[in-house]
Amino acid sequence: MTMVDLRSDTVTLPTERMRERMATAALGDDSRDGDPTVRQLEAMAAERVGKEAALFMPSGTMANLVALLAHTGRGGEVLLAAGSHISRTEMGGIAILASLLHRELPATRGAIALDALREVMSPGLAHNRLATALICLETTHNDAGGAVPSLEHMAAVSALARERGVPVHIDGARLFNAAVALGVPASRIAAHGDTLAFCVSKGLSAPIGSLLCGSRAFIERARAFRRMVGGNLRQAGVAAAAGIVALEEMVDRLAEDHRVARLLASGLHDLDPSLTEPETVETNIVNVDLTTSARTAPEWAAALKEQGILVGPTKPRRLRLVTHRHVGDEEAKRALAAFRSLTENFSAARAVT
Repeated sequence: MTMVDLRSDTVTLPTERMRERMATAALGDDSRDGDPTVRQLEAMAAERVGKEAALFMPSGTMANLVALLAHTGRGGEVLLAAGSHISRTEMGGIAILASLLHRELPATRGAIALDALREVMSPGLAHNRLATALICLETTHNDAGGAVPSLEHMAAVSALARERGVPVHIDGARLFNAAVALGVPASRIAAHGDTLAFCVSKGLSAPIGSLLCGSRAFIERARAFRRMVGGNLRQAGVAAAAGIVALEEMVDRLAEDHRVARLLASGLHDLDPSLTEPETVETNIVNVDLTTSARTAPEWAAALKEQGILVGPTKPRRLRLVTHRHVGDEEAKRALAAFRSLTENFSAARAVT
């Protein structure tokens, strides 16, 4: 049975064009004299987001960690939206490696409440609070189901940060999904952060890699921290070549992933309105609410796997479905058929009980 993998867009395989470019990439030692293909990707990434420079990293987690270190020098408080990816899954880096404390602020679909942000920001160390070292924004917002904070909201956060002298970092792992959803160049989003990190290894289909972008001075500082955390690379052009193809060829097709996600959300809503709210699906992530179900998310995931559908149980009563280039209309129909079958089976079992 061919599995339909909806766990994440990180499962995407490189395209044939990527494999060709990887096989013929010009190479060098990136940690010494520089790898020419890495340099090409970094220049392309910086240009795409309107920053002076970029730095190639093995992962988004490392890109965010290096950004935190380079901005703060270790110490202080980081402010971010409740449910942010950095606080949910990268906490070890914040606490242990960067010696930073974090504060989650109330947020609506990933957009930080401005009043709360204004209240807790502290430009310097006080007798009862740490200095605010950094504000982190996230788009698309993973936990909020791929939500895209508006440009107006990001501009307001940026303005408040500048007023208080606090830098802003954007965790833009799925930056280009956000740009496609808003119908703007990625640089319009990046303009509201001093720095930004994005992945080429998710919906853009490259096998590895993220880019940290910012001013030349910041990237030079970040380069030192990358070395400290073990991120120096050698003939990294093999991986960077796929990233170049990702930026050249894979951005525009993200709209198709968004369309299939809405197809899934609408089908689930038709099956049971409590499962999804299709109008909230902005990009390629669909959160499935199982609050009214008799079965838990892990139970649903196990049963769906038996029918050839892989999904992610992200909370005890929530599944996450992520669309990508390996999931089209037929795969979505298979997933919906599996959900329909299990809904009927689970309901019948509850009635017998």
